[in-house]
Parts: sequence; C-alpha cells; structure tokens
Amino acid sequence: MALPAVGALGLTAKSTAESFDDIPDDFKTPPLTQATQIFDAKGGLIAKVYERDRTVLTADQMSPYMRQAQVDIEDARFYEHGAVDLKGVLRAVSKNAESGTASQGASTLTQQYVKNVNVEKAGDDQAAVLDAQRKTLGRKVQELKVAIKLEEDLTKDQILTNYLNITFYGHQAYGVEAAAQRYFSKNNKDLTVAEAATLAGMVQNPSQYDPVRYPENTVKRRNVVLDKMVENKHLTADQAKEAKAAPLGLKYKDPQNGCITAQAGMGFFCDYVRHVVKQDPAFGKSVADRKKFWDQGGLNIYTTLDPDKQAAAQNAVTSKVKVTDSVSAAATMMEPGSGKILAMAQTRPYGLDPNKNQTVVNLNVDAAMGGGNGFQTGSTFKPILAAAALESGMSPTQPFPSENKIDYPSMSTCAGTWKNTDKPKATVKNESTSEVGPYELKQAMALSVNTYFVQMEQQVGLCAMKQMANKLGITQSAKGDAFQEVPSMVLGTQELSPLTMANVYATFAARGKYCTPIAINKISTVDGKDVKVPQSTCSQAFSEQTADALNTVLLNVTEKGTAAALGLEDGRQIAGKTGTTDEKKAAWFSGYTPSLATSVWLGGPAGGVKMKNITIGGKYFPEVFGADGPGPIWQLAMNQALKGSPKDQIQTINIPDPAPKPDPNATAPATPPAGDAAAAGGGTPGGNPGGQPGGNPGGATNAGGMIGGGFTFPPGIIGGGNGNGNGNGNGGRH
Repeated sequence: MALPAVGALGLTAKSTAESFDDIPDDFKTPPLTQATQIFDAKGGLIAKVYERDRTVLTADQMSPYMRQAQVDIEDARFYEHGAVDLKGVLRAVSKNAESGTASQGASTLTQQYVKNVNVEKAGDDQAAVLDAQRKTLGRKVQELKVAIKLEEDLTKDQILTNYLNITFYGHQAYGVEAAAQRYFSKNNKDLTVAEAATLAGMVQNPSQYDPVRYPENTVKRRNVVLDKMVENKHLTADQAKEAKAAPLGLKYKDPQNGCITAQAGMGFFCDYVRHVVKQDPAFGKSVADRKKFWDQGGLNIYTTLDPDKQAAAQNAVTSKVKVTDSVSAAATMMEPGSGKILAMAQTRPYGLDPNKNQTVVNLNVDAAMGGGNGFQTGSTFKPILAAAALESGMSPTQPFPSENKIDYPSMSTCAGTWKNTDKPKATVKNESTSEVGPYELKQAMALSVNTYFVQMEQQVGLCAMKQMANKLGITQSAKGDAFQEVPSMVLGTQELSPLTMANVYATFAARGKYCTPIAINKISTVDGKDVKVPQSTCSQAFSEQTADALNTVLLNVTEKGTAAALGLEDGRQIAGKTGTTDEKKAAWFSGYTPSLATSVWLGGPAGGVKMKNITIGGKYFPEVFGADGPGPIWQLAMNQALKGSPKDQIQTINIPDPAPKPDPNATAPATPPAGDAAAAGGGTPGGNPGGQPGGNPGGATNAGGMIGGGFTFPPGIIGGGNGNGNGNGNGGRH
C-alpha cells in the first residue's frame, strides 16, 4: 500500500518507516480485561477484583448521549472520513513538520483506539506503556497504517463501541460503564446528556478534568462538549442551555478493588478463592495459563460461602478474642458429605496495615493457599487413630493398661519397625497422676488419655494410622512437608490447618464419606457462558459401621468428657474432641452435628505464645485448654449457625460402659461379696476398667473436678489434673 501524501505532509522525519508498506498491519484486538465479581452462596457480592475496572458493553447497552458526545468532542467527522482525516492533518501539519514531533493532535478516533489497544496489550509493563504512548511521527504513522486496516475490517459503530469500552476515564475506571458507576453510581445507559458530556470531556486529560479534584475544570470542559453537540446539530441550543445549568451532580464511589474490600471477615475466603483459581488445573494447564485466566477477569464466581454461617463464625471469633490480644482465633465450617466450605473466619481483619492488627495470612488454610505453616493439633488427632483401629476390627471395648507414664514402645511402620532408641528413652505420660487405666476407648477418648492411645497405636501400627490420615485428606503438613510416620503422630505434633481438621470431622459427621474441599459452585463469564469448575471428589474413608462407633465415642466426649460444657442451647446432639498442645501454644475444638462441622483453633499466629497466665478477650486464663479456649468460640458459632435448623440425630451404636472402678478412699468390707469382686474385675488384667465413668461421683480431680475454664465434670467422670491435660513434652493434650 502506498501513501504518496506522507512525504508531502512532512512525515518523512526521523522515526518514520522507510516504506509505509513495510509497516505490519496484522492488528489483533486482545480480549479486554474486566472486573471479576465474587459472590456468596446466596448471591451477595463478596468482592470485586480487577486488573482493570471495566465492564464491556454492547452498543445498545450504552447511552446514545454518551456515544454522540464522545464523537462530537474527539472526532466530529468520524462517520465521514476514513482512517485518516486529511483536513485534521492539514491543520496540524504546519505546527508539527518543523519540530519532528506530533504534539499537535490530528488523530482520528480510530487511531486513538489503536493507541489504547497498544496500551492495553502492554499491561503492567511500564516501559511498553510509555512506548505505546510516545508522540512521535513514527508512532503516528504506525497507528495510521493499522487504523486503515481496521476500518476495512470493522464498521464505524463497532470501532466506536470498542473505543468506549477500552478508554480510560480516570480513577481506575476503564470504559464508559465503569466511569458511569464511578462518578454517577448508575449504569451508562441511564446517563443524562450533561453526565455523558462530563465523561466524554474527561478523555482528553483525565487528570486535568478530574471531577473529584477539579470540579470547575470539569464543568468548563463539559460545557465545551455540549457546545460541540449543538455545533454538530445533535443538541438544540435550549437543550444545551438546560444541561449547562445542571450541577455536576457527582455520586462518586471510591474504587472497590480486591479482597481487601470484602466485609464480614470474608476477605480471607475471597483470597482463598483467588488461590484456587490460580492453582487448580481446571482453570489452565500451566501457572501462566491460570494467571492469565484470572487477570483477564470478566468472571462471575459463585462460591460455597454461606453468609449466615460466616456471620456466626466471624461473630464468635471476634467476640471471644480481641484483635489486640497476643493470640488469635480461626474457625472453618464445612458441610458434611459435600466438601463445601461454608465459613472461614479469624479474629484479625484482612488487610495490609499491621498498625491496625491486619494481616493477609489466612490462618485457616495451608501455606500454599495463602495461609501460614499451620499448628499442632494436639488430641484432636486421636480420633483418626481410633478410626483406623475400629476399621481394622478392634473392639471399642478393648482395654489397654494405660499406665500414667510409659516409654514409647516399638511400633510397626509401612517400611518396617520403629524402635525407641533415644537415651534416655522417649516417654509419654498422662496429664494427671490419677489418670491410670486400664481404659476402654469411650472413656479414654472422653478423658483424652495419652498412654491409652499410644498403646492402641502400637497395636494398630503407624502405617495403618498414616494411611487413615491420608484417606482423610492429610498427606502433608500445612507448610507442605511430607506427613511423618512417627509415634507422636497420634498426639497431634504435626502442623495442620483448621480447614484440614474441619474436613476430617466433616468426614466423621458424614459417616466416613470424605470429600475434597471446594469453595466454588459455579463460574460464568460476563456473556453468560459457564466455565468448568473443580468438583469435590468423594470416597468412603472408612465404613459406616466404623463411623457409627466413632461417633458414639465422640458423642460421649461432649456428654461426659472434656467437652461436657459445650452443649448447644437447643439441646441437639453434638460430637467432637478437644485438643491442647505442649506448653499451651495451641488449643483446639473440632466438633460437628450431622449437618455442620466446625474446627476452631486458638493460639499465637506464629505459634509461639504460651497460653498460661494470659488474658484473652478480657478474660483471664491460668492455662488455656481446648474446652475453655476454643470450645466456647465453637459453641457460640454453632448456636448461631444452626438456629432454626432441623435437629438431626447422630447415628450411634451401643457401646456398654465398663463397670466402675471402686473408690480407693472408701472403706471396703472385710470380705467383699464374690459377685462384687467379679463385677469390679478383681484386678484381673483387662477386667478392671479403672478410672471409667461409673459410680465415683467425686473423682480424683483438682479443684473438685473443675476444668480450667471453670466447669465441672458430670458425676461419674473420674478425671485428673484439670480435666483437659495430656502427656508430657510429647505433644498430645486434651
């Protein structure tokens, strides 16, 4: 293609191409980046996330005033000339030819569109952006060549629509819809002629004509646009006069971008959704593909987050723990049997200002998903061993001696045998000297007896327990390290996240049905097309018979054990397990009903706060345990979340209680009846289930059976210590 006029117009200055024909014109318009909207399960907006705040409109979705005003002020002869307006060029050339620059504007609207596309393609590359905006003759000629080709391929209306969707209007607003929402809080199609003229006038210099900072400049520029519309016979003088008399009428809305704008503590869940999209292969084969998909935007993401349950969880963690406390709390709620994450709350708000105790670290999830390194889980891990034992055929009434303190015994592993070669030997003990067996599973779980579970672990084997953990979704620590096959595993010494533990307990509630966690129900594009999203994959981690036995055991924990004070106000059945780690650096309660599982963690965000002689939420604690720290948070959250819902029953089996252990302080008959001796087991190994629920209402507990938070065991529970303790420095606690 030849353009003889180029030389005549002085366009042979430096930076121009040797030949116009040599300039490539294979112009490709990229998909425009748009805002993505993230919604909760009831359709409420969680957050709007974007690289560019833009909503692409069709021509009929735009205000006719907007289209006409933009043409009249930027390129009044747009519908009359081709890609180049020779009259405009002739006006500008006398000022440009000698300078070697293109400072005097003569660009058509089509050429402006080409420049804007080049800026869009540059993205965040500032050097490329500056190059696309250079006002040189070479750049002008290149844009002209592309504009000529563009006008061969598109109609004028299509070019105008594209222009109005890509152009920058200041204050992070790209395109006329975002601009209308930013400055007037309305859809573009509803703009008045005065409002449309205001936006059209800003394009030339969004900073100089910023209506927020320089309203007088903006009004003057608006009126120039209105005069142009009269000049081009698109408005009458009277209409223009009326529009000029109108106030600027701003209803400005600050840019709301990103998860930081989410309310009700939803920012962390929003950030989790972002990590899901950027990491799940469903959204692209490579990291680069998934990043491009996210950055492109224009998505409506409908999530699993239940706003009512989120409000319940958020209220609980912020009511019981202050943002200024040295510790924090996190809670995850899940729907058993579906994998759906229903709530994700934590005490400290989502944000970047540490002076306001804000954080962007999601304490509910693994490090790879925006979280920290997790936390030791303490005795909340013990039910996983119990599941493995029951699934292997072990009876829940099988006793173990459960001495107060024992050496770790040798144990089978997947690869062979673990042996206690430490010098001195590694030991495990119970929290109180009064915790001495033998015990059976139901009572050992209720009192969280460490030595019982280590002896069970020896019989079941480390391999079976690790395999059960794997079936429940635990294949690595929250940090991403491989999950270790070690004897202290049963005492919860490896760091996991509340999401992981909530899903474990959701599996218990679903009678052994494990489902991978999901946060997204549906994604659609702005033009209504559905995007394939990852589905939860479910499997039977263990049999329903095993689940029913385990649920019976965990129900007993909340009725007669360490969690006896955590019953819900409507009296419905709950099951769960307390947990406290070494030096009280973390405390947990994970519990459930058939319809909702919740795991609550309490501790120092970095794991280093010893919760002894500490004030949390305005309440003083000599020591923090699972039942009196995270337990009440769980209770408050569940009371609110389950209010008005059906009271489903937990499926259980009959596990008989063993005969009670005689009170050692009672005066025994000189010659006890043979029947009484037989009932008591007569000291026969396996026959005397000492220390079990039964006939001793007093028990050998401290402070009359008081738990650290101040509640009393029910009659018949023989506890020890403070009712919440667990072993020595080996990790597990109540």
